[in-house]
Amino acid sequence: MDSHKRKMIAPIVVTVIMLIYYAVYFFILISLISGFLKYLLGIIPIFFMAVMIYVCIERINEIKKGEEDDISKY
Repeated sequence: MDSHKRKMIAPIVVTVIMLIYYAVYFFILISLISGFLKYLLGIIPIFFMAVMIYVCIERINEIKKGEEDDISKY
């Protein structure tokens, strides 16, 4: 397996696990709370899901460019 592909596995797996966690949290929240409040509080996990996807895409782009260890720049 290519070195870059192997380094992409961890961010993708972590992102998928976190997306499943936030989705389950969102659906449990909707089922337990009634009214407008459930949708207002449901925005938070949806926001976190969008941020997780964005961060995963950015990390994959860094790996493809060869910036595996970007902390060493600082």
